[in-house]
Amino acid sequence: MARRQAVFLLALAFALGAMSSMASAAIVEHVFNVENVTVSKLCQDHVITAVNGSLPGPTIQVTEGDTLLVHVFNKSPYNVTIHWHGVFQLLSGWADGPSYITQCPILPGDNYTYKFTITKQEGTLWWHAHVSFLRATVYGALVILPKSGQYPFPTPHEQFPIILGEWWNTNVIDLQNQAQALGTGPNNSDAYTINGMPGDLYPCSTNDSYMLNVAHGNTYMLRIINAALNNQLFFKIANHKFTVVAVDASYTDPYVTDVAVLGPGQTVDVLLTTDQTPGAYYMAARPYFNAQNAPPPDNTTTTGILIYDELPYTSPIMPLLPALNDTPTAHNFSSSLTSLVGSPNWRPVPTELDEQLLWTIGLGVSPCGPPNACTGVPISHPPASANINNASFQFPTSQSILQAHFFNVTGIYTADLPDQPPLKFDYTNPANSNNTAFAFAFKSTRVKQVKYNATVEIVFQDTTIVGAENHPMHLHGYNFHVKYNLFNPVIRNTIGVPVGGWATIRFQANNPGAWILHCHLDAHLTMGLATVIVVENGPTPLSTLPPPPPDLPQC
Repeated sequence: MARRQAVFLLALAFALGAMSSMASAAIVEHVFNVENVTVSKLCQDHVITAVNGSLPGPTIQVTEGDTLLVHVFNKSPYNVTIHWHGVFQLLSGWADGPSYITQCPILPGDNYTYKFTITKQEGTLWWHAHVSFLRATVYGALVILPKSGQYPFPTPHEQFPIILGEWWNTNVIDLQNQAQALGTGPNNSDAYTINGMPGDLYPCSTNDSYMLNVAHGNTYMLRIINAALNNQLFFKIANHKFTVVAVDASYTDPYVTDVAVLGPGQTVDVLLTTDQTPGAYYMAARPYFNAQNAPPPDNTTTTGILIYDELPYTSPIMPLLPALNDTPTAHNFSSSLTSLVGSPNWRPVPTELDEQLLWTIGLGVSPCGPPNACTGVPISHPPASANINNASFQFPTSQSILQAHFFNVTGIYTADLPDQPPLKFDYTNPANSNNTAFAFAFKSTRVKQVKYNATVEIVFQDTTIVGAENHPMHLHGYNFHVKYNLFNPVIRNTIGVPVGGWATIRFQANNPGAWILHCHLDAHLTMGLATVIVVENGPTPLSTLPPPPPDLPQC
């Protein structure tokens, strides 16, 4: 009887908590003016496209259960959409934001309001432009607070977003157009940034460093986001360790480390205790790179300064950062992460599989005409492309894939992306880079369609065609378990597939809509390393995608 009473009281407490959280759910509104502004960096004035005149753009803070309304006014000369990276968009897939996947772009001079409810999520996500290379400067943090007001760890004294980015001394749209015209990847960035600032190791940047003022003896949460277009990054703070408590808005078992590694699109929440001698300490980020047959990235370091008790300082202490190609450190970080079983919104690994997919991912070149017209063309010859199972994704232009799916419009896409590689070969043999038989991948808009509630497993296998690279693969609309750990695998929305290696994810397709799955290296996305997972409606109104908003941008 005592046990039954305890269970009843626990259930009552949860019910009262749920009623309280429902009563406190709010409508949070923001206005995003997307416009060109002039900024001065690295000894030059530049015109960039930004939100509300700032880099990064505004931090959005909501509580789980809130409804977010963002009124976007496109005052720039470019098409734009905004993607809410990592937000599930349960039954609100029209608001996901990727251009030509769930909507057509917001044209210059037009506006659109994104509206969606944050459901079953808490932690650090972010938002960014999802058309062209505008993501380089159109981005910001999206912080979801727990509706209970409690974390599965002691509440930190304060919380700070730390957004890592890239900077070019050129117009990023011109950069993209030049790369596409030459059939190559874009030129290297000129600097990395922390919260939009390069730090004092770069020219003309003595006063362009992010300063984080802390007090001795406190614990702070740093919400670290990698918003860089094309680079994985190491992050350290001199003389300090920190505890990883979440990645991609999913709680982890506490993991103590002195370095974090983030691929583009990934987030890491860490607890930092200020227990060192009061003074000034550099926080620093630099690239991690071990690709084969690819030019190295900009191998420079961005810095911010952690300052204790607002003390004056002259020479901050610098951390010893890993080497550019320090794969053991990168692997140790990623392989040490496990999910916190029983934490809010945690879900066990699904064990029964409905779809088992093996998708090769990698680089190639686009055919230069009919199938036999490229005979004798060297594999290094442009234009470069990228593909999944030898299908290089072509974005539609006349209608979004979600609209075509919802209204049963034919001719926009085909649901025939192969479940298995069309040609089986030694995927990681270095000799593949010289084999033209594997090199060419035709452009197409091929997707994978699955039943509602199907359990999907995808094995991503990197290939050495042209060259092997790390591919941070991001799935919209879902989190996934990273396999093969069936007890407490880390839960993410973006997974780094290692150079010449593989990664396996598993998720339950319980969110109807059209969800792009793509490499979060923008250079590879524009080359075609993407597809769309179309999830059919379920049998009830709560598993059926509603019609699009009447003012959804049209092509």
